[in-house]
Amino acid sequence: MSKQWTPAEMNERLVRYTELRPCLNAFVDTYTPGSDKKENFTVIGPGVAEHPDQHVHISEAHGFNIGGARQPPGCTNSQHSHETEEVFIVHSGQWAFRWGVECEDGEAVLGPGDCISIPVNVFRGFENVGEDIGYLFAVLGGDDPGNVLWAPDVFDKAKEYGLVLLENGNLVDTTRGETIPEGLHPMPKTSAEQVAAHRKMTVDEMLDCVYLEKDQHQRSGSALTAAVEGVAEYAMIGPASSAEAVPAGKMAWEHGFQVRRLDLQAGAELPFHAREEEEVVYLHRGSLSYQWDGGELLMEEGDVLTVPKHLMHGFTNPGADLALVYVVRGGDAPAAARWLDSAERSAAAQ
Repeated sequence: MSKQWTPAEMNERLVRYTELRPCLNAFVDTYTPGSDKKENFTVIGPGVAEHPDQHVHISEAHGFNIGGARQPPGCTNSQHSHETEEVFIVHSGQWAFRWGVECEDGEAVLGPGDCISIPVNVFRGFENVGEDIGYLFAVLGGDDPGNVLWAPDVFDKAKEYGLVLLENGNLVDTTRGETIPEGLHPMPKTSAEQVAAHRKMTVDEMLDCVYLEKDQHQRSGSALTAAVEGVAEYAMIGPASSAEAVPAGKMAWEHGFQVRRLDLQAGAELPFHAREEEEVVYLHRGSLSYQWDGGELLMEEGDVLTVPKHLMHGFTNPGADLALVYVVRGGDAPAAARWLDSAERSAAAQ
């Protein structure tokens, strides 16, 4: 017998944007002027924060991590690289993504709904270049995405403001009286050899990793939505899925997860179905009702929900405008959704 989820239990799997808990000293650059106003969020999984102050909203392993960054205008996240794929979807604001160890290789400016998948082994950073506070929804591959590798100048600047990154990837904040534990040593500054081993990308190559919101209807088709009026699914990231009748996304290489876009017109309903893999739902715009046999949750813009595997559930757009939803599914080859069979439908109706 499958688990019966109570409203209280399901609410623990919903992280509301208004209830996000930021960390203000998550990384070695967070006291450096120009980077000192950023907020880091770890929504699902351990993330890559370097200081233990970082709050993790949901620790359950998914095979990928969900995080977020919120920054005021002019605030920069310094150049760094990751060991796994990193995907951003702009929730709000205008953001300049720059790559190269000194930002020398190129820049792409993205706005709400735009998506970028930055390959491993590439130095990248980003700045809020808009006029208002902006927020980025982020996905990092793997249960353990490893440590951040910072550009050399980040270490030089951090020393002046009391933050010391240790060789084990943990951060010591000397401005709060913290000291380096016995037996541990500061992480060496990134070497010229490490920098040289990183990939250089042209602007055209990086633009192949960008999917603008206005273009995201190009790769449509899905067994999930084929027979459902008012609901459409679009491939964004990951290879084609024959089981789901979904084409390859624009960023079609394997990430260890897939990203899809769901559009629900006003009043549209996606009937009850279940998934075999982890599924995380991020509401970018509009409103969304999530239902299961134990209740209903109303999601608002910026909210993130992780749906339990094998649970029959559905979605409805209760609003008067389009609900734009981004979905992250575990693995590179998700199974087809399973719909309620006739016996289950009869039981649900009683």
